[in-house]
Amino acid sequence: MNKNMMRQMQQMQSRMAKLQEELGELTVQGTAGGSVVKITIDGHQNVRDIEISPEIVDPEQVEMLQDIVLSAINDAVEKSKKLAEDKMASITGGLNLPGL
Repeated sequence: MNKNMMRQMQQMQSRMAKLQEELGELTVQGTAGGSVVKITIDGHQNVRDIEISPEIVDPEQVEMLQDIVLSAINDAVEKSKKLAEDKMASITGGLNLPGL
């Protein structure tokens, strides 16, 4: 590997480390049930916030609420994964690098 290629790899590693830090600050929101449940997660797939509209809370419909919350979490996780993929592609130029 020549020096120029090594320097490019080091620069890419540096940008990727910075991106990992930035992903922790970026958030996406998943919704379900016509937006009565909203889940906010960061770029590391950590749930940051859960909002449940008061009109959906009915003691006789707890199972439905649980299903809607689960659906909103999955929606937010998928959006977060896409966000991370898009950000990573901007650094790697679309290269599919194993382990990243």
